[in-house]
Amino acid sequence: MSTIQIPVSVLNLVPIRQGQDTRSAINSMVTLAKRTEEMGYSRYWIAEHHNSKTLVSSATSILIKHTLEHTNSIRVGSGGIMLPNHSPLVVAEQFGTMAAIYPDRLDLGLGRAPGTDMMTANALRRSNQNESVYTFPEDVKQLLTYFGPEEVQDYVKAYPGVNASIPLYILGSSTDSAHLAAKLGLPYVFASHFAPRAMEEAISIYRDRFQPSAYLDKPYMIVCVNVIASETDEEAARESTSMSQFFLNVVRGTSNPLLPPIDTMEGIWTQPEREMAKSMTSVSFIGSKETIKDQLTSFQEKYQVDEIMAVSYIYDEEKQIRSYEILKEVVEGKE
Repeated sequence: MSTIQIPVSVLNLVPIRQGQDTRSAINSMVTLAKRTEEMGYSRYWIAEHHNSKTLVSSATSILIKHTLEHTNSIRVGSGGIMLPNHSPLVVAEQFGTMAAIYPDRLDLGLGRAPGTDMMTANALRRSNQNESVYTFPEDVKQLLTYFGPEEVQDYVKAYPGVNASIPLYILGSSTDSAHLAAKLGLPYVFASHFAPRAMEEAISIYRDRFQPSAYLDKPYMIVCVNVIASETDEEAARESTSMSQFFLNVVRGTSNPLLPPIDTMEGIWTQPEREMAKSMTSVSFIGSKETIKDQLTSFQEKYQVDEIMAVSYIYDEEKQIRSYEILKEVVEGKE
């Protein structure tokens, strides 16, 4: 098998599986981090979501610290910190502290969305919700300053944080953040795993308008995709019904845990629900090793991204681990 030669990383929303409690979901998060570290994955990012009984990723920085504590070498970060929910100074202090404990292992992915519904967003915010979203570019610049050398800073400084030089990544699910990442000369991560519609345009904008910076001399494009890899295409198709049921939650506004796979989704969702869920998951690699290789090769021929970040909604934990193993074997060219 020829090699595709691309770094691969992990995104985890820390879902609660049917039959799990919060603690066991966090234990599953740690287990996956350890196993993907052993496989040689580049980074392991944890999302931020609020007021969701099926996701444990509300206190993202605490989960990042917990993951760093139980791993040795893999980079751990946020996918992302939803910056309008937080004071940049507090984020800088928290990540600066973690960087002091775990040097050269921390990433800070930043998003401008709330990661929740608007009522919960208003309960989270330090100021008016709309104002917080519009100050996102300035908040990012403030964080870059906090992590920079002392001589470029104002009176208020992040201790720890000064000189931490923690890599910042701009996250996006629309074209707005592509413009910002390009203007600031920062790496860009697109959320194709749930909002793929603007992916192609966002990639083009980012690359076309990228301005080299002190942080990056050329564009660095990461795309997050869904990956369900199994021994056969049929098995992968069945395992993917857990993901389908997960996204049906989003469509219906329900709160079911991550459910076991089923033989068919027919009779579970309506045609409009199916179309909505499928549109959200259209950038997914699903199948056997050969099929995943074909899908990834085709994707790379078209987009030539710098890194793939995979999220895998698989109910059985060992099958989820195997899915990441298959993806790693594909990019390494292992038979």
